[in-house]
Amino acid sequence: MPADCVSIVAAGHSRFGRLEGTTLEDLIVQVTREALTDAAIDASEIDALFLGHFNAGLVPDGFAASLLLQADPGLRFKPATRCENACASGSAAIQAGVHAILSGSAELVLVVGAEKMTHTSTAEVTRALAGAGYQNDPAEAGLSFPQLFGRAARQYTERYHCPLGSMAAIATKNHSNAMANPLAQMHRVMDFEHCNNVSKSNPFVAESLRLTDCSLISDGAAAIILASPKRARAFRRDVQICSMTQVNDCLPIAQRDILAFEGPQRAIHSALRGANITLADLSFAEVHDCFTIAELLIYEAMGLAPKGEGHRVLDSGVVRAGGRLPVNLSGGLKAKGHPVGATGVSMHALAFRQLTGEPIGLSVPNPEFGLVFNMGGMAVANYASVLHARRS
Repeated sequence: MPADCVSIVAAGHSRFGRLEGTTLEDLIVQVTREALTDAAIDASEIDALFLGHFNAGLVPDGFAASLLLQADPGLRFKPATRCENACASGSAAIQAGVHAILSGSAELVLVVGAEKMTHTSTAEVTRALAGAGYQNDPAEAGLSFPQLFGRAARQYTERYHCPLGSMAAIATKNHSNAMANPLAQMHRVMDFEHCNNVSKSNPFVAESLRLTDCSLISDGAAAIILASPKRARAFRRDVQICSMTQVNDCLPIAQRDILAFEGPQRAIHSALRGANITLADLSFAEVHDCFTIAELLIYEAMGLAPKGEGHRVLDSGVVRAGGRLPVNLSGGLKAKGHPVGATGVSMHALAFRQLTGEPIGLSVPNPEFGLVFNMGGMAVANYASVLHARRS
Protein backbone atom coordinates (compact mmCIF):
# COMPACT_ATOMS: atom_id res chain seq x y z
CA MET A 1 0.00 0.00 0.00
CA PRO A 2 1.40 3.43 -0.93
CA ALA A 3 2.99 5.25 2.02
CA ASP A 4 2.25 8.78 0.80
CA CYS A 5 -1.56 8.56 0.72
CA VAL A 6 -3.73 11.61 1.16
CA SER A 7 -6.19 11.08 4.04
CA ILE A 8 -9.75 12.00 4.88
CA VAL A 9 -9.71 13.37 8.42
CA ALA A 10 -13.23 14.82 8.84
CA ALA A 11 -16.64 14.91 7.22
CA GLY A 12 -19.99 16.65 7.21
CA HIS A 13 -23.26 15.52 5.62
CA SER A 14 -26.73 17.02 5.28
CA ARG A 15 -29.95 15.11 5.05
CA PHE A 16 -30.87 14.29 1.45
CA GLY A 17 -34.37 14.91 0.11
CA ARG A 18 -36.81 17.63 -0.82
CA LEU A 19 -35.42 20.37 1.39
CA GLU A 20 -37.90 23.18 0.94
CA GLY A 21 -36.79 26.59 2.15
CA THR A 22 -33.13 25.56 1.95
CA THR A 23 -30.89 27.17 -0.66
CA LEU A 24 -27.74 25.85 -2.28
CA GLU A 25 -25.79 28.31 -0.16
CA ASP A 26 -27.47 27.01 3.01
CA LEU A 27 -26.43 23.45 2.17
CA ILE A 28 -22.84 24.41 1.37
CA VAL A 29 -22.49 26.44 4.57
CA GLN A 30 -24.03 23.69 6.72
CA VAL A 31 -21.73 20.87 5.65
CA THR A 32 -18.64 23.08 5.57
CA ARG A 33 -19.20 24.08 9.18
CA GLU A 34 -19.90 20.46 10.14
CA ALA A 35 -16.63 19.30 8.58
CA LEU A 36 -14.60 22.06 10.21
CA THR A 37 -16.14 21.23 13.60
CA ASP A 38 -15.52 17.52 13.03
CA ALA A 39 -11.86 18.26 12.26
CA ALA A 40 -11.55 20.59 15.27
CA ILE A 41 -9.51 23.07 13.26
CA ASP A 42 -9.77 26.76 12.51
CA ALA A 43 -11.03 27.54 9.02
CA SER A 44 -7.91 29.62 8.37
CA GLU A 45 -5.85 26.40 8.36
CA ILE A 46 -7.51 25.26 5.12
CA ASP A 47 -5.26 25.87 2.11
CA ALA A 48 -7.69 25.31 -0.77
CA LEU A 49 -11.37 24.61 -1.45
CA PHE A 50 -13.06 22.56 -4.17
CA LEU A 51 -16.77 22.31 -4.92
CA GLY A 52 -18.44 19.49 -6.84
CA HIS A 53 -21.57 20.95 -8.45
CA PHE A 54 -23.30 19.95 -11.69
CA ASN A 55 -26.54 21.82 -12.10
CA ALA A 56 -25.30 25.42 -12.10
CA GLY A 57 -27.75 26.18 -14.90
CA LEU A 58 -30.74 25.17 -12.77
CA VAL A 59 -30.09 27.47 -9.81
CA PRO A 60 -29.37 31.20 -9.57
CA ASP A 61 -26.03 30.45 -7.87
CA GLY A 62 -24.22 29.85 -11.14
CA PHE A 63 -20.85 30.99 -9.72
CA ALA A 64 -21.01 28.74 -6.70
CA ALA A 65 -17.41 27.99 -5.66
CA SER A 66 -17.00 31.11 -3.50
CA LEU A 67 -20.16 30.27 -1.58
CA LEU A 68 -17.91 28.05 0.53
CA LEU A 69 -16.35 31.21 1.95
CA GLN A 70 -19.73 32.12 3.46
CA ALA A 71 -19.27 29.41 6.08
CA ASP A 72 -16.48 31.08 8.02
CA PRO A 73 -14.52 34.36 7.85
CA GLY A 74 -11.33 32.31 8.06
CA LEU A 75 -11.94 31.00 4.53
CA ARG A 76 -11.85 34.46 2.95
CA PHE A 77 -9.19 34.81 0.22
CA LYS A 78 -8.64 31.04 0.01
CA PRO A 79 -8.57 29.65 -3.56
CA ALA A 80 -11.93 28.04 -4.36
CA THR A 81 -12.71 26.11 -7.54
CA ARG A 82 -15.87 24.49 -8.88
CA CYS A 83 -15.41 21.05 -10.50
CA GLU A 84 -17.92 19.55 -12.93
CA ASN A 85 -17.99 16.08 -14.48
CA ALA A 86 -21.70 15.24 -14.68
CA CYS A 87 -22.87 12.98 -11.82
CA ALA A 88 -19.23 12.39 -10.87
CA SER A 89 -18.63 16.08 -10.11
CA GLY A 90 -18.14 15.31 -6.42
CA SER A 91 -15.39 12.80 -7.13
CA ALA A 92 -13.81 15.22 -9.59
CA ALA A 93 -13.61 17.76 -6.76
CA ILE A 94 -12.03 15.18 -4.43
CA GLN A 95 -9.48 14.23 -7.07
CA ALA A 96 -8.60 17.91 -7.55
CA GLY A 97 -8.06 18.20 -3.79
CA VAL A 98 -5.91 15.08 -3.71
CA HIS A 99 -3.79 16.40 -6.57
CA ALA A 100 -3.38 19.76 -4.82
CA ILE A 101 -1.93 17.99 -1.78
CA LEU A 102 0.27 15.61 -3.75
CA SER A 103 1.66 18.54 -5.76
CA GLY A 104 2.74 20.24 -2.55
CA SER A 105 0.54 23.30 -3.06
CA ALA A 106 -1.73 22.44 -0.12
CA GLU A 107 -1.70 20.41 3.08
CA LEU A 108 -5.32 20.75 4.18
CA VAL A 109 -8.13 20.87 1.61
CA LEU A 110 -11.87 21.26 2.04
CA VAL A 111 -14.04 19.46 -0.54
CA VAL A 112 -17.79 20.02 -0.75
CA GLY A 113 -20.34 18.46 -3.07
CA ALA A 114 -23.75 20.12 -3.27
CA GLU A 115 -26.86 20.23 -5.42
CA LYS A 116 -30.29 21.83 -5.25
CA MET A 117 -32.66 20.02 -7.62
CA THR A 118 -36.20 19.74 -6.25
CA HIS A 119 -37.18 23.37 -6.76
CA THR A 120 -37.79 22.68 -10.45
CA SER A 121 -39.93 20.16 -12.33
CA THR A 122 -38.99 16.56 -13.04
CA ALA A 123 -39.09 17.32 -16.77
CA GLU A 124 -36.65 20.22 -16.37
CA VAL A 125 -34.25 18.17 -14.23
CA THR A 126 -34.44 15.28 -16.71
CA ARG A 127 -33.68 17.65 -19.58
CA ALA A 128 -30.72 19.22 -17.75
CA LEU A 129 -29.22 15.85 -16.84
CA ALA A 130 -29.65 14.67 -20.44
CA GLY A 131 -27.04 17.27 -21.33
CA ALA A 132 -24.48 14.81 -19.99
CA GLY A 133 -25.25 12.62 -22.99
CA TYR A 134 -23.93 12.94 -26.55
CA GLN A 135 -25.56 15.90 -28.28
CA ASN A 136 -24.05 15.67 -31.77
CA ASP A 137 -26.05 12.69 -32.95
CA PRO A 138 -29.82 13.27 -33.28
CA ALA A 139 -30.45 9.61 -32.40
CA GLU A 140 -28.78 10.08 -29.01
CA ALA A 141 -29.42 13.76 -28.29
CA GLY A 142 -33.12 13.12 -27.71
CA LEU A 143 -32.58 10.32 -25.16
CA SER A 144 -33.02 10.91 -21.43
CA PHE A 145 -30.98 8.91 -18.95
CA PRO A 146 -33.97 6.73 -18.01
CA GLN A 147 -34.24 5.92 -21.71
CA LEU A 148 -30.51 5.17 -21.99
CA PHE A 149 -30.45 2.86 -18.99
CA GLY A 150 -33.79 1.37 -20.03
CA ARG A 151 -32.15 0.46 -23.32
CA ALA A 152 -29.33 -1.21 -21.35
CA ALA A 153 -31.89 -3.21 -19.35
CA ARG A 154 -33.58 -4.35 -22.57
CA GLN A 155 -30.27 -5.33 -24.18
CA TYR A 156 -29.29 -7.23 -21.03
CA THR A 157 -32.56 -9.17 -21.26
CA GLU A 158 -31.95 -10.02 -24.87
CA ARG A 159 -28.31 -11.04 -24.39
CA TYR A 160 -28.46 -12.88 -21.08
CA HIS A 161 -31.74 -13.27 -19.22
CA CYS A 162 -34.54 -11.09 -17.95
CA PRO A 163 -32.99 -8.72 -15.39
CA LEU A 164 -36.24 -7.31 -14.05
CA GLY A 165 -36.32 -9.60 -11.02
CA SER A 166 -32.68 -8.84 -10.19
CA MET A 167 -33.32 -5.13 -10.62
CA ALA A 168 -36.27 -5.36 -8.25
CA ALA A 169 -34.09 -7.21 -5.72
CA ILE A 170 -31.54 -4.38 -5.86
CA ALA A 171 -34.25 -1.78 -5.26
CA THR A 172 -35.63 -3.77 -2.33
CA LYS A 173 -32.14 -4.24 -0.83
CA ASN A 174 -31.20 -0.58 -1.05
CA HIS A 175 -34.50 0.67 0.34
CA SER A 176 -34.11 -1.74 3.25
CA ASN A 177 -30.58 -0.43 3.90
CA ALA A 178 -31.77 3.18 3.80
CA MET A 179 -34.20 2.52 6.64
CA ALA A 180 -31.20 2.59 8.99
CA ASN A 181 -29.72 5.77 7.49
CA PRO A 182 -31.21 8.89 9.16
CA LEU A 183 -29.85 11.09 6.34
CA ALA A 184 -31.48 9.11 3.52
CA GLN A 185 -34.24 10.64 1.44
CA MET A 186 -36.57 7.64 1.49
CA HIS A 187 -37.46 5.82 4.68
CA ARG A 188 -39.97 3.49 3.16
CA VAL A 189 -39.82 -0.28 2.81
CA MET A 190 -40.21 -1.38 -0.81
CA ASP A 191 -41.06 -5.07 -0.90
CA PHE A 192 -39.95 -7.26 -3.77
CA GLU A 193 -43.47 -7.87 -5.05
CA HIS A 194 -44.09 -4.14 -5.46
CA CYS A 195 -40.72 -3.48 -7.11
CA ASN A 196 -41.00 -6.49 -9.42
CA ASN A 197 -44.39 -5.60 -10.85
CA VAL A 198 -45.72 -2.85 -13.04
CA SER A 199 -48.65 -1.01 -11.52
CA LYS A 200 -50.24 2.41 -11.27
CA SER A 201 -47.83 3.23 -8.45
CA ASN A 202 -44.88 1.58 -10.21
CA PRO A 203 -45.22 2.29 -13.93
CA PHE A 204 -42.64 1.86 -16.66
CA VAL A 205 -40.79 5.16 -17.12
CA ALA A 206 -38.78 3.79 -20.05
CA GLU A 207 -38.44 0.41 -21.73
CA SER A 208 -37.66 -2.24 -19.09
CA LEU A 209 -37.27 0.45 -16.42
CA ARG A 210 -39.88 0.96 -13.71
CA LEU A 211 -40.23 3.86 -11.32
CA THR A 212 -38.68 1.79 -8.51
CA ASP A 213 -35.62 1.20 -10.70
CA CYS A 214 -34.75 4.91 -10.75
CA SER A 215 -32.77 7.05 -8.30
CA LEU A 216 -34.29 10.14 -6.76
CA ILE A 217 -34.26 13.84 -7.55
CA SER A 218 -32.69 15.29 -4.42
CA ASP A 219 -31.31 18.28 -2.57
CA GLY A 220 -28.27 17.75 -0.38
CA ALA A 221 -24.61 18.30 0.35
CA ALA A 222 -21.60 16.57 1.87
CA ALA A 223 -18.09 17.67 2.81
CA ILE A 224 -14.75 16.09 3.62
CA ILE A 225 -11.41 17.50 4.73
CA LEU A 226 -8.31 16.05 3.11
CA ALA A 227 -4.90 16.10 4.76
CA SER A 228 -1.34 15.45 3.66
CA PRO A 229 0.45 12.46 5.24
CA LYS A 230 2.36 14.91 7.44
CA ARG A 231 -0.77 16.63 8.76
CA ALA A 232 -3.06 13.58 8.93
CA ARG A 233 -1.42 11.97 11.96
CA ALA A 234 -2.41 14.91 14.13
CA PHE A 235 -6.12 14.18 13.68
CA ARG A 236 -8.29 11.90 15.77
CA ARG A 237 -9.30 9.88 12.70
CA ASP A 238 -7.32 9.14 9.57
CA VAL A 239 -8.71 7.26 6.57
CA GLN A 240 -6.25 6.98 3.72
CA ILE A 241 -7.28 7.26 0.08
CA CYS A 242 -4.93 4.45 -0.95
CA SER A 243 -5.71 4.97 -4.61
CA MET A 244 -8.06 7.01 -6.75
CA THR A 245 -8.44 6.45 -10.46
CA GLN A 246 -10.34 8.15 -13.25
CA VAL A 247 -11.17 6.44 -16.53
CA ASN A 248 -13.16 8.19 -19.23
CA ASP A 249 -14.86 6.40 -22.11
CA CYS A 250 -16.26 7.72 -25.39
CA LEU A 251 -19.37 9.86 -24.97
CA PRO A 252 -21.39 8.40 -27.90
CA ILE A 253 -22.99 5.11 -26.88
CA ALA A 254 -22.97 4.08 -30.54
CA GLN A 255 -19.21 3.61 -30.27
CA ARG A 256 -19.28 1.04 -27.49
CA ASP A 257 -21.03 -1.94 -25.95
CA ILE A 258 -22.98 -0.32 -23.13
CA LEU A 259 -23.34 -3.64 -21.29
CA ALA A 260 -19.59 -4.17 -21.11
CA PHE A 261 -19.18 -1.26 -18.67
CA GLU A 262 -15.52 -1.12 -19.67
CA GLY A 263 -14.88 2.28 -18.07
CA PRO A 264 -16.17 1.20 -14.65
CA GLN A 265 -14.30 -2.11 -14.91
CA ARG A 266 -11.00 -0.41 -15.76
CA ALA A 267 -11.40 2.24 -13.05
CA ILE A 268 -12.28 -0.24 -10.30
CA HIS A 269 -9.52 -2.72 -11.07
CA SER A 270 -6.96 0.05 -11.51
CA ALA A 271 -7.89 1.35 -8.06
CA LEU A 272 -7.53 -2.11 -6.53
CA ARG A 273 -4.11 -2.53 -8.14
CA GLY A 274 -3.08 0.93 -6.98
CA ALA A 275 -3.93 -0.03 -3.39
CA ASN A 276 -2.19 -3.39 -3.83
CA ILE A 277 -5.29 -5.33 -2.77
CA THR A 278 -7.83 -7.64 -4.38
CA LEU A 279 -11.61 -7.75 -4.36
CA ALA A 280 -11.43 -10.25 -1.50
CA ASP A 281 -9.82 -7.63 0.76
CA LEU A 282 -12.77 -5.21 0.55
CA SER A 283 -15.12 -4.91 3.52
CA PHE A 284 -17.88 -2.95 1.72
CA ALA A 285 -18.57 -0.86 -1.37
CA GLU A 286 -20.60 2.24 -2.18
CA VAL A 287 -21.40 2.29 -5.90
CA HIS A 288 -23.31 4.43 -8.38
CA ASP A 289 -26.79 2.88 -8.61
CA CYS A 290 -28.40 5.74 -10.56
CA PHE A 291 -30.64 2.97 -11.91
CA THR A 292 -30.88 -0.59 -10.64
CA ILE A 293 -29.50 -1.98 -13.92
CA ALA A 294 -26.36 0.11 -13.26
CA GLU A 295 -25.72 -1.63 -9.93
CA LEU A 296 -26.22 -5.00 -11.60
CA LEU A 297 -23.67 -4.11 -14.28
CA ILE A 298 -21.26 -2.78 -11.64
CA TYR A 299 -21.28 -6.18 -9.86
CA GLU A 300 -20.01 -7.66 -13.09
CA ALA A 301 -17.54 -4.82 -13.71
CA MET A 302 -16.11 -5.40 -10.22
CA GLY A 303 -15.62 -9.07 -11.01
CA LEU A 304 -18.08 -10.34 -8.42
CA ALA A 305 -19.82 -12.35 -11.11
CA PRO A 306 -19.29 -13.19 -14.79
CA LYS A 307 -21.07 -11.16 -17.46
CA GLY A 308 -24.77 -11.89 -17.42
CA GLU A 309 -24.64 -13.48 -13.95
CA GLY A 310 -24.74 -10.49 -11.62
CA HIS A 311 -27.92 -11.88 -10.10
CA ARG A 312 -25.88 -14.61 -8.41
CA VAL A 313 -24.39 -12.27 -5.80
CA LEU A 314 -27.88 -11.08 -4.93
CA ASP A 315 -29.29 -14.59 -4.75
CA SER A 316 -26.41 -15.78 -2.54
CA GLY A 317 -26.51 -12.72 -0.28
CA VAL A 318 -22.91 -11.63 -1.01
CA VAL A 319 -23.87 -7.97 -1.59
CA ARG A 320 -26.55 -7.74 1.06
CA ALA A 321 -26.13 -6.41 4.60
CA GLY A 322 -24.22 -9.08 6.51
CA GLY A 323 -22.86 -10.56 3.30
CA ARG A 324 -19.22 -10.98 2.33
CA LEU A 325 -19.17 -7.67 0.43
CA PRO A 326 -22.21 -5.52 1.23
CA VAL A 327 -22.96 -2.93 -1.44
CA ASN A 328 -24.69 0.38 -0.75
CA LEU A 329 -25.32 0.02 2.96
CA SER A 330 -26.24 3.72 2.86
CA GLY A 331 -29.24 2.97 0.66
CA GLY A 332 -27.35 4.06 -2.42
CA LEU A 333 -28.52 6.68 -4.88
CA LYS A 334 -31.70 4.63 -5.17
CA ALA A 335 -32.92 5.38 -1.64
CA LYS A 336 -30.38 7.68 0.03
CA GLY A 337 -30.91 10.15 -2.81
CA HIS A 338 -28.89 11.57 -5.69
CA PRO A 339 -28.16 15.31 -5.50
CA VAL A 340 -25.80 14.85 -8.40
CA GLY A 341 -22.89 17.14 -7.47
CA ALA A 342 -22.95 15.85 -3.90
CA THR A 343 -23.03 12.12 -4.62
CA GLY A 344 -19.30 11.42 -4.93
CA VAL A 345 -18.47 13.39 -1.79
CA SER A 346 -21.32 11.71 0.09
CA MET A 347 -19.97 8.26 -0.81
CA HIS A 348 -16.52 9.16 0.51
CA ALA A 349 -17.91 10.84 3.64
CA LEU A 350 -20.02 7.82 4.55
CA ALA A 351 -17.19 5.39 3.77
CA PHE A 352 -14.98 7.49 6.07
CA ARG A 353 -17.54 7.18 8.85
CA GLN A 354 -17.88 3.42 8.25
CA LEU A 355 -14.12 2.85 8.38
CA THR A 356 -13.68 4.88 11.58
CA GLY A 357 -16.30 2.86 13.43
CA GLU A 358 -18.85 5.67 13.45
CA PRO A 359 -21.19 4.62 10.64
CA ILE A 360 -24.28 6.54 9.67
CA GLY A 361 -26.70 3.64 9.31
CA LEU A 362 -25.79 -0.02 8.94
CA SER A 363 -22.33 -1.06 10.08
CA VAL A 364 -19.67 -3.54 8.98
CA PRO A 365 -17.74 -5.38 11.72
CA ASN A 366 -14.10 -4.23 11.80
CA PRO A 367 -13.94 -2.85 8.26
CA GLU A 368 -10.49 -2.46 6.72
CA PHE A 369 -10.93 -1.44 3.09
CA GLY A 370 -13.84 0.25 1.36
CA LEU A 371 -14.45 0.81 -2.34
CA VAL A 372 -16.20 3.88 -3.75
CA PHE A 373 -17.33 3.97 -7.37
CA ASN A 374 -18.92 7.16 -8.78
CA MET A 375 -19.94 7.55 -12.42
CA GLY A 376 -20.78 10.47 -14.68
CA GLY A 377 -22.96 9.90 -17.72
CA MET A 378 -23.54 6.47 -19.21
CA ALA A 379 -20.30 4.97 -17.78
CA VAL A 380 -18.35 7.89 -19.31
CA ALA A 381 -16.54 9.57 -16.38
CA ASN A 382 -15.63 6.77 -13.99
CA TYR A 383 -13.96 7.35 -10.61
CA ALA A 384 -12.94 4.59 -8.20
CA SER A 385 -11.32 4.99 -4.78
CA VAL A 386 -9.99 2.51 -2.26
CA LEU A 387 -10.11 3.78 1.32
CA HIS A 388 -8.29 2.32 4.31
CA ALA A 389 -8.50 3.18 8.00
CA ARG A 390 -5.06 3.74 9.47
CA ARG A 391 -4.85 1.94 12.83
CA SER A 392 -2.78 3.53 15.58
